[in-house]
Amino acid sequence: MKRQFDQIAEADLHCHTTASDGLLTPGELVELAWQKGLKAIAITDHDTISGWSEAELTGERLGVEVLRGVELNTVWEEKEVHILGYELDGKSKILQEQLAELQESRFIRISKILKLLRQSGFSLAEDDVFKFARGESAGRPHIAQALVEKGYLADVKEAFDRYLGFGAPAYVPRLKLNTTDGIRLIREAKGVAVLAHPGLQRLEKKTIASWIKFGLQGIEVNHSDHNRQDQQFYGHLASQYNLLMTGGSDFHGDNKPSVQLGRWGVSMEVVRQLRGLENCKQVREEVGN
Repeated sequence: MKRQFDQIAEADLHCHTTASDGLLTPGELVELAWQKGLKAIAITDHDTISGWSEAELTGERLGVEVLRGVELNTVWEEKEVHILGYELDGKSKILQEQLAELQESRFIRISKILKLLRQSGFSLAEDDVFKFARGESAGRPHIAQALVEKGYLADVKEAFDRYLGFGAPAYVPRLKLNTTDGIRLIREAKGVAVLAHPGLQRLEKKTIASWIKFGLQGIEVNHSDHNRQDQQFYGHLASQYNLLMTGGSDFHGDNKPSVQLGRWGVSMEVVRQLRGLENCKQVREEVGN
């Protein structure tokens, strides 16, 4: 297998696998990281940690450092806010219970969406959807894939634009944690809590600062959906509050063909800071003064 060494970053800290809505298995993802010359990668699937073990085994074989991560979908004042958790304790009871509840809510949501789609004239069964969901976190992307396979729609984008996106005929809200509860969950599971792609939600300084006292430790500054202004704004904000500046591609495979693994990310120095985040424990006290 030829290695390419064509990416800018040393570590990509935001990646999805078939454990949620990515198209590569955890092992395949790590192999791709190795092929591109990445030194480290984080597995951050939605609401599940089931991809960790396979990724770590492949990482050990190829010499790619694998960080244990998760991405939680939370809500704050009617905005969807994603929180990344890194280096969590997978045996944490509170983490396992909350992830199980989120998984159960996904199954209920899919059933409701399929009912609405049937009312719109689409004959789609749960089996048609779950064959695309190779991991625990089934969701709308898998429903979109099923609609395309059945020949009902041209592509995944059309499925979201016409039926599955917010405000569309088959849209069903997802069970979400409050953002502060999501941060607390990660911290209670001994993880590092990082705000994901704040530029997508145009999150303001005051809002982000209010989460620091609940345990927020970092901001994802470098991301595939951030422009230069986003990077400058959120980078300055992270520096102002002594928060870790992380980065990642939000890689999903061909589900997001324009997003290349390793094209967005961080240096290994940031990985070392993340793994030993002792210096950020004082942030809560500093902000409170």
